[in-house]
Amino acid sequence: MNIQPLHDRVVIKRMEEERKSPGGIVIPDTAAEKPIQGEVVATGEGKPLDNGQIRPLKVKKGDRVLFGKYAGTEVKINGTEYLVVREDDILAILN
Repeated sequence: MNIQPLHDRVVIKRMEEERKSPGGIVIPDTAAEKPIQGEVVATGEGKPLDNGQIRPLKVKKGDRVLFGKYAGTEVKINGTEYLVVREDDILAILN
């Protein structure tokens, strides 16, 4: 993939959610919610500050992150769906 997000934006590939409930019932695609976890595949340079400096991002390529359900913009590149969000929309880094 050849994509470089600008400023404080991050490109995330959503992780697949489990398709079975804890009780063993298979959840169909139409009833499943979109995952709120993903892997960072690209980051911008950082957030431009008012004084002209750039604050580097805390997330980096390869980090697993948790983000809001309705955060960002979905894009499709070469048949793969990605989510472009601002770093502020990322809730946590998962270890």
